[in-house]
Amino acid sequence: MRPSERQTLDYSPAGRREHAREPLPPLHPLPHAGQIPTRDLLGVPVAMTDYSETMDVMDGLIARDERGWVCAVAVHAVTVAQKDPEMRRALIDATLTVPDGMPLVWAANILGEELENRVYGPELMARYSDRCAESGHRVWLYGGRDQGSLVQLALSLRRKHPGIKIVGGYSPPFRDLTEEEETALAAQINAHKPDVLWVGIGVPKQEKWMARMRERLDVPVMCAVGAAFDFHAGRISQAPNWMQERGLEWTYRIAQEPRRLLPRYLYYNPRFLAAFSRQLVRERKTLSA
Repeated sequence: MRPSERQTLDYSPAGRREHAREPLPPLHPLPHAGQIPTRDLLGVPVAMTDYSETMDVMDGLIARDERGWVCAVAVHAVTVAQKDPEMRRALIDATLTVPDGMPLVWAANILGEELENRVYGPELMARYSDRCAESGHRVWLYGGRDQGSLVQLALSLRRKHPGIKIVGGYSPPFRDLTEEEETALAAQINAHKPDVLWVGIGVPKQEKWMARMRERLDVPVMCAVGAAFDFHAGRISQAPNWMQERGLEWTYRIAQEPRRLLPRYLYYNPRFLAAFSRQLVRERKTLSA
C-alpha cells in the first residue's frame, strides 16, 4: 500500500490556508553551515558546535528557504561510514554533522579542539521543538516503531511544547519502501509543507534516506535523531544526566535492550578506538615532522 493509504498521519486542520514561508527578520544574522568549523574524525567532518548554533543554522535554512539535512552522529554512525560508502557520503554531504556522543567530543578534544559538550539528538529535538512552538515552524515526523508510537510521540510533543504545529507523520514498515511508496510519501510530505522533518528510523538507514530523498522533498530542514522518537514517546527511558555527562549512557541502554545493543557496542566501539588511535598517531607524526 502507499503511505497515504496506510500509516500516514495527517495532523493538518481541515481547510488550512496555503502555507507561505515569510520569515521575520532575525535579531542577529543567522549563520550558514559553512561558517561552522569542523573536525575530521575518521574521515567525517564533525561540526565543532553547540545546541544554540546548530539550531541557528536550522533556523537559517528555513528563513532562506534552503534545503539541507542534519545528522546527529555517535560512534556507531562514524564507524559504519568506514565500510559503507553510501553512509560516508551522506555524512560528508550533510549540511551539519554534529557530535551526538561524548566519545566524539573526547576524540575531538584529544586532537586539539575545545568542545565543551555534545549535541545530543533527543535533546536537540526537544530544544528545537520549543523554538518551533514559538516561531510557528511546521513539523513532520518520519519514524517510530509503529503507528501507535508515532501517535504517542505527537501527543507527547504537543504536551511538552504547547502550540507546536505537527502537520503530519508516517511510521514506515521495517523494510525498504518501493519506488512507488517513496513517490507517494514525498508527495504527501510536500503537500503538508513542513519546515522541519524529524527522521527516526535508525542508523544508517535514516542518514541514507535523507541523502536519497533530499532533492524530492521541499522541506528546508531534515534532521536524523535516532532513538529520540522512542524517548520522547515514552517507550524507552533516558539515562540519568550524570551518566550522560560521563559518557556512560551506553551501559544504561544495554541494560534496556541487551539483545539488540550489546552486539552493536561490542562490534563498533573497539573498531572506533582502533581507527581513532591510528588517526591520532598519523596526526602527531605530521605535527612532529
